[in-house]
Amino acid sequence: MNAKVIKIIYWILTVLFVLAMLGDAYGGITKQEAGQVVLRHLGYPMYLLVITGVFKLFGAIAIAQNGWKTIKEWAFAGFFINFVGAVASRAAMGDAFGLLIPPIVMLVIMFILYYFWKQYNKTKTA
Repeated sequence: MNAKVIKIIYWILTVLFVLAMLGDAYGGITKQEAGQVVLRHLGYPMYLLVITGVFKLFGAIAIAQNGWKTIKEWAFAGFFINFVGAVASRAAMGDAFGLLIPPIVMLVIMFILYYFWKQYNKTKTA
């Protein structure tokens, strides 16, 4: 794959992922009803919506930038913990497999984005 294709794929995935996480962050910070229903079902306190919403906002900003690589790595780690936690929480409650799919899909997209970020950095230094 040439550098131009890597760059295009990287930026498309970055924009899509960041937009999805910003939407999720907004929903948490504003305590949207859908999020409250899920947290009640899982047995988590409502204030967790705002806490995770704020961290998702900062994480999305960290993923969108390319200056501070360590911060970006930590953001990827945070989203990994978030998605795995979502799958584990749903599974622990005995939810249907279909409810496990969205965080799994986001996790896969995040890993693909991470891969292309690493490839993009290699093309910048080459």
